[in-house]
Amino acid sequence: MQKICVFPGTFDPLTLGHVDIIKRALPLFDKIIVAVGINAGKEPMFSAEQRQLWIEEIFSGEEKISSGVYEGLTVNFCKQMHANYILRGIRYVSDFEYEKAIADANRNLDPTIETFFLTCEPKYTSVASTIVRDIIRNGGDASQFLPDQVASSIRAKI
Repeated sequence: MQKICVFPGTFDPLTLGHVDIIKRALPLFDKIIVAVGINAGKEPMFSAEQRQLWIEEIFSGEEKISSGVYEGLTVNFCKQMHANYILRGIRYVSDFEYEKAIADANRNLDPTIETFFLTCEPKYTSVASTIVRDIIRNGGDASQFLPDQVASSIRAKI
């Protein structure tokens, strides 16, 4: 049985921290699906299509990585994708507390799906999509936090 993993998130925008987690998870799984979640409670800065396009551009040469867009429960998307694993990145202890609560709920919803946590490289600890969006909204240059494909795409639209 293939080890298929879903890495869910809003990725609004995809940051170097996200890319770090995905690349370091590659040896652990046969396939990683980077899944752009549509959250009715959040107003994204970038469309789901744009976020998925960035993922596809950044990982175009990596056949173990694919992307998807979903709405609703992550465990339901995992079932659709035949994935038994969820990958989450952790920057701080407070991230772990929040992510563990979600992992516990997911385990109650479907005990066959296991959540893995990877801590980010220390140089990416301060990289958060929320901060990046704030920099962009206020006319700053967020390129140091973003993959080249994302940064150049954003500059082209400004």
